[in-house]
Amino acid sequence: MADLSNNFVGIKSPNPFWLASAPPTDKAYNVERAFRAGWGGVVWKTLGEEGPPVVNVNGPRYGAIWGADRRLLGLNNIELITDRDLYTNLREIKEVKQRWPDRAIVVSIMVPCEEEAWKAILPLVEETGADGIELNFGCPHGMSERGMGAAVGQVPEYVEMVVRWCKQYTRMPVITKLTPNITDIRHSARAAFRGGTDAVSLINTINSIVSVDLDAMAPVPTVGGKGTHGGYCGPAVKPIALNMVAEIARDTETPNLPISGIGGITTWRDAAEFLVLGAGNVQVCTAAMTYGFKIVEEMITGLSNWMDTKGYRTLDDISGRAVKNVTDWQYLNLNAIAKARIDQDACIKCGRCHIACEDTSHQAITAIVDGARRFEVKEEDCVGCNLCVNVCPVADCITMVPLEPGEIDKRTGKAVSADYANWTTHPNNPMAPKAAE
Repeated sequence: MADLSNNFVGIKSPNPFWLASAPPTDKAYNVERAFRAGWGGVVWKTLGEEGPPVVNVNGPRYGAIWGADRRLLGLNNIELITDRDLYTNLREIKEVKQRWPDRAIVVSIMVPCEEEAWKAILPLVEETGADGIELNFGCPHGMSERGMGAAVGQVPEYVEMVVRWCKQYTRMPVITKLTPNITDIRHSARAAFRGGTDAVSLINTINSIVSVDLDAMAPVPTVGGKGTHGGYCGPAVKPIALNMVAEIARDTETPNLPISGIGGITTWRDAAEFLVLGAGNVQVCTAAMTYGFKIVEEMITGLSNWMDTKGYRTLDDISGRAVKNVTDWQYLNLNAIAKARIDQDACIKCGRCHIACEDTSHQAITAIVDGARRFEVKEEDCVGCNLCVNVCPVADCITMVPLEPGEIDKRTGKAVSADYANWTTHPNNPMAPKAAE
């Protein structure tokens, strides 16, 4: 069987599935339940500085976006960092680590952007025996208004400065958690890299208002008649997270920077996608909050079975494997051509492909053939956009079939070029190097 053991910047765990810093990791009770269920590690819910406790709202803390079947697609939260006493957390971290020495325990930290504040808390965390720290530069609500969280993560100079402090004052590996609420994630990653971070984790939650109560005339969740922006997470944010992970993984200014992938991971396949795009492990939150801790069993089994099927033995065999195939648009192979094909045996005659193509695309799907209700692709009009594939309710009923070199594209009347391999230098590529005059 595939070996799922994970070594992330020297932090070892039996598998790459960690719980992200969030409500599920706020106390020993939850964390030990997670470990018994099979999670390889946790990032303990963010600790703040010693002093008056953080006060969370006692009304609703979550808003949601659901699919048509009431499946949770996105979750918005307005919860702050831990509201439990700092020393209670530290004691529990130490006790759990002693009872579970083979599991990874990383502690998330957020304190004011002052050197003395970081210098004071780091030895307290180090004394617990924790495996590392995660700098919370991502929280987009509540704490950001106090000059912490995303307020730091959005300023690369602050990111670099705090990372340098932490590398100076602790022996523990430093993981810098990045905010997605920024124009270009690479700037934050480069700043953390310059500061000496051991790794980055991303993405944290996205600033959002998920809905408005049209009776109360206030954002949801509504607390005492008013609402606020919160942090958006869950399956809906996965595409954004995958892109940001890939952007860092292929950035030449942060070579070989370890990445812990976060954002909408619900299945083993989601995790595998993060891993092949450059993540060294993954962190999960919303899926655990939706389905419970035992969801990790499916993740472990699924990832292991897939790796066995493909002949991958260790996580190193898959980490970053797809990065070389992520490119900028101008380098895509414009000689490659594909056409839609409809499997008539699988077609349920709903007509969604026809309507979508007729109204919004290229009028390439006929609605009636030989007097019967039937839908067929007109190759001479099909541009291969694959909108029909995405609106069809039947999986694999419509597929995209590449034309082979030499075949005639009925839309253009030209033969498909055989020059696939050399597209980067092909004269039809607008970005190809030009021959000397």
